[in-house]
Amino acid sequence: MTHSPNETTAGTDGAPPNVLVLMTDQQRWDTLGAYGSPMDLTPTLDTLARRGTVVERAISPQPVCAPFRAAFHTGRFATEAGVWRESMALDEAEPTLAHHFSEAGYDVGFVGNWHVGGAFDEPVAPERQGGYVDFWRAADVPEFTTQPNEGHLFDGEGNEVTFDQYRTDAFTDFAIDALDELSEPFFLVVSYLEPHHQNDRWEFVAPDGYAERYETDPYVPPDLQDFPGDWQRELPDYYGMVERLDEAVAELLDALDERSVREETVVAYTSDHGCHFRTRPGEYKRTPHESAVRVPAILAGPGFDEGRDVKRVTSTIDLPPTLLDAAGVDAPDEMHGESLLPVVRGDEPDDDGTAFIQVSESQVGRALRTDRWKYAVAAPKRTGWRGGNGSPASEIYVERNLYDLRRDPAERVNLAGRPNYREVADQLKETLLEYIREVEGAEPTIKPLEKGYKEY
Repeated sequence: MTHSPNETTAGTDGAPPNVLVLMTDQQRWDTLGAYGSPMDLTPTLDTLARRGTVVERAISPQPVCAPFRAAFHTGRFATEAGVWRESMALDEAEPTLAHHFSEAGYDVGFVGNWHVGGAFDEPVAPERQGGYVDFWRAADVPEFTTQPNEGHLFDGEGNEVTFDQYRTDAFTDFAIDALDELSEPFFLVVSYLEPHHQNDRWEFVAPDGYAERYETDPYVPPDLQDFPGDWQRELPDYYGMVERLDEAVAELLDALDERSVREETVVAYTSDHGCHFRTRPGEYKRTPHESAVRVPAILAGPGFDEGRDVKRVTSTIDLPPTLLDAAGVDAPDEMHGESLLPVVRGDEPDDDGTAFIQVSESQVGRALRTDRWKYAVAAPKRTGWRGGNGSPASEIYVERNLYDLRRDPAERVNLAGRPNYREVADQLKETLLEYIREVEGAEPTIKPLEKGYKEY
């Protein structure tokens, strides 16, 4: 691993930039004004987006909490990283972003929602902390150690660190503690649990007074309209949670300013997956639909301010090598993504984007997102729908979804199995198989939609 800061990404004093990653859980892309939300929930993020770079069509490589985090920390797809469903632990020998940044001379820290330690509500063992050795304030599954207004995380030695305030605020305070303890250059990941629902209550919980602001005529995204689900009840709290997250970002940016490091810090904001409020099918995520896989992705600071927005379809598997590139650190060959900086600078064309998606738990599924199309397949029978916990992959898949996103962005009309779309489906199938060969080293069979499998 080499470290050679370049003129484009270095801070104002020529030193390597700090890197601050802000990651939310279950946040739809269209909750941000930068992506067209009319709700005005995110003035801080919208300002950051105008200053920096927006990845306009960012697609999660795995719409499930733990598998996405394994992919983010390693830069490899979930099946490669060995965490393809919840409750699995990242192998302690697996190199992570923390290792790469640390080897390049960075202090590395982590705050919040880890989810790949296999510890559940117990402290994550030091060897399972992914190399974040300089600051650790986290829980493996904070849904089990916290409630929206109280709870505890753990420090690096496994001691409880309690709080009795709104969870987003507590995580933000811990992040500010990290800024005080880490030396420059630093790489800090702040992984919020919001706007995820509280699992043991099956509801979204906004801070006091926030949901009330959106109880009257909230914006309802087209993919939710007229579908059964719990969006009618939960959208006000969800929007309130997003608003408080934006305020937390403002607090962190102010903290960077107060420490005179804002101009030397790359700030990245994204989420692990989206949310379709149990409209597809009785779930919040775990499907290849746009509402589950499309997420916000904003990059600001050295190398990204005044840069071009990325308009092509982009997998967030590209974020790890992009962050390393911004710091002047070579990404290892094992990482599947590619740095976005050449596109941001205008050195490479911003076209021909596609995203490969793996889906687990609800199904053993694979999908492809192109500029126009969404094509998805799943394993049949016992290893398929509602049976994706037992195997990371299948030798046989069946076509399940085909959407023309240009004509049907809300994915209301499934074109899978229609004879007049057979040529389109065949072309997409071959591209999907190419991804499976490259990422998984497999040669599965993909069958056309069969009678009796179309409806779930």
